Amino acid sequence: MNLKNPNHPVLGSATKVEPIRSKTAIENIKKILATHPRDLCLFTFGINTAFRANELLSICLGQVKNLSAGDSLELKESKTQKHRMVTINKTAAAALKTFISEDGFLNNRPEEDAPLFHSHKNKGVALIVPSVTRLVKGWCAAVGLKGNYGSHTLRKTWGYWQYKRGTPVPLLMAAFGHATQQQTLTYLGIQEKDVKQIYDMEL
Repeated sequence: MNLKNPNHPVLGSATKVEPIRSKTAIENIKKILATHPRDLCLFTFGINTAFRANELLSICLGQVKNLSAGDSLELKESKTQKHRMVTINKTAAAALKTFISEDGFLNNRPEEDAPLFHSHKNKGVALIVPSVTRLVKGWCAAVGLKGNYGSHTLRKTWGYWQYKRGTPVPLLMAAFGHATQQQTLTYLGIQEKDVKQIYDMEL
């Protein structure tokens, strides 16, 4: 018997994941991850940079163990194979420092090329993207978010809140490597009500 799932996307269509549009939800996710240093660092680092999930998972301990706010981290983009540099902000730097300290990295003296975001079962093995997707879906569900979320949610959340704070779209377009501004707006899930808000200001 061939049963169809009514919630399954139409063949050939793409299911787009969403950014987290609620700062309350972001703070609540951080709260529930407070006792899970690896996951808290992954979430915090993900929403404070424009790195893709597989780029985050490529980070080795030696690349970040001495990073401070204002330092730069350069990673090879998985899609273009080009190197891109990101400046680490205070929130991301603090999350890294806490995770590296609490996870016992420094006490155990692992190799410099040990994966930062490792499997709990084997610290020598990096997480994989499907695992990050599962984690993000679980975090979002735990704080009551409705919608489609996944590994790209972290990157999109960074871009969405950059847009909300007034970062010019051309700069976001460059950060994401998009060809057009419309592609960036679509990627970030910018809705009509978001655009309307820019007309609320009175001079």
